[in-house]
Amino acid sequence: MGETNWIARPAASVILRYGLAFASVAAAFGLADAFLYFHLPQPFTAFALTAIAITFWYGGSKPGILAALLSCFVRSYLFESEVNVVSRVLYNLVFLIFALLMTVVTRARDELEVRVAERTADLTRTNEDLKLQIAERKRAEADLQASQAYLAEAQRLSHTGSWVWEIVGRDALHLSEEWYRIYGFDPGDGVPDWEKRLQRVHPEDRARWQGTLDQAIDKQSEYEVEFRILLPDGTVKHIHSVGHPVLNASGDLVQFLGSSTDITERKQAEEALRQMQSDLTHVSRVSTMGELTASLAHEINQPIAAAVTDASTCLRWLTRDHPDVEEAREAALRMVKDASRAAEIISRIRVLFKKGTPQRELVDINQIIREMATLMRGEATRHSISVRTELAADLPQLIGDRVQLQQVLMNLMINGLDAMKDGEGTRELAIKSQRADDDHLQVSVSDKGVGLPHQNADQIFNAFFTTKIHGTGMGLRISRTIVESHGGRLWASDNSPRGAIFYFILPIKADAHE
Repeated sequence: MGETNWIARPAASVILRYGLAFASVAAAFGLADAFLYFHLPQPFTAFALTAIAITFWYGGSKPGILAALLSCFVRSYLFESEVNVVSRVLYNLVFLIFALLMTVVTRARDELEVRVAERTADLTRTNEDLKLQIAERKRAEADLQASQAYLAEAQRLSHTGSWVWEIVGRDALHLSEEWYRIYGFDPGDGVPDWEKRLQRVHPEDRARWQGTLDQAIDKQSEYEVEFRILLPDGTVKHIHSVGHPVLNASGDLVQFLGSSTDITERKQAEEALRQMQSDLTHVSRVSTMGELTASLAHEINQPIAAAVTDASTCLRWLTRDHPDVEEAREAALRMVKDASRAAEIISRIRVLFKKGTPQRELVDINQIIREMATLMRGEATRHSISVRTELAADLPQLIGDRVQLQQVLMNLMINGLDAMKDGEGTRELAIKSQRADDDHLQVSVSDKGVGLPHQNADQIFNAFFTTKIHGTGMGLRISRTIVESHGGRLWASDNSPRGAIFYFILPIKADAHE
């Protein structure tokens, strides 16, 4: 059925187009005959040319040629049949020439229609592509707006503002909403100039901040700086700023882009953590000193008893019938020496019990070792343990907190004494100092005790890990924290044939690491 309709349509089109040739020529003939009937000028040629033109235009070239031939036939045999042959040929030639012209015109029209159709198709495709591009652009704009909203929210949550400023004039090209909030500027007042932004930097940090920027400009490099800003209401904020250089095609620095993060809360948390660590260190130190009370009492009692004995001797020399002033003077000197020794021990204990902020100064590591060896001698004697020191001469001083370094040595020495309390054989605690290299000193504390735990040797510096029945597991953790805060390192190894050795190295005159 569908195939029949498909064949019928072209057939009907052919019939219509060729039928148009006959119909148009017949119409021209009828009109010319009507004019003849009313004795009007006979216009068949004009009607015939019109018929040919109509057929060519709507029927095509072949029906148009047919219409031209029919017009020649009608002209020759139905109208003015008596004209001579030359006139007849001329009229026929006019029809044929007109047919050729109409063929050219029709072909040009068809080509024009094809070009118009192609152009229309191109414009339609372009219009569709434009619609797609517009739709994609709208989606991109929507995605961009969403991304900007997400970025603004992320900056607000992370307290990070982004910025771009150019080198010439140092004018800000971009300042994010979060940047305005951090620095306390109102976006409605416009972009703040360089001087206003500079005034926000804390006066004490302004020179360092400016120096970092100048150095980055000179080297065309990235920069990273922490500083404080001071808001008009007196609020102080800590800022961490990172800048990245932007170069033009010639390699010249034109801009810096980067971010500024408000790290005030982090700084406050770090300060609180440092305070907690200081408090914990102090508690650990006091707890350790409490355990050594008996030994310390014995250590103090010795110079006091010696001073009493010397005082009695002095009195005995003075109350004789012939006082021996020289012997009395020597006894008095021994008494002063013993009293000074007791006062020195008490002073060291008071320092260890004292709570305060760490204070860095030049310290002699050998002197600290001697002080702690003297302080711990009573505890070692009570358990029949000998203390041996092997101190390198002419060691340079280092920058550190005396009390904290005393605590490190005290913790390591107590661990060594505890490891040998119930042991057999030689009991010796050895403390050794030496030069590790040109920039570091090394101290070691070795014992001949039970050694490191084989299963958990790597965990002994973890907080709350202990092998002692009544231990807190904080001594070694605190010791490592103190050593690392001084820029050093603390570790342990087995001692041959038995026992353990704890080492720590400290930089010479190096600044402390926070």
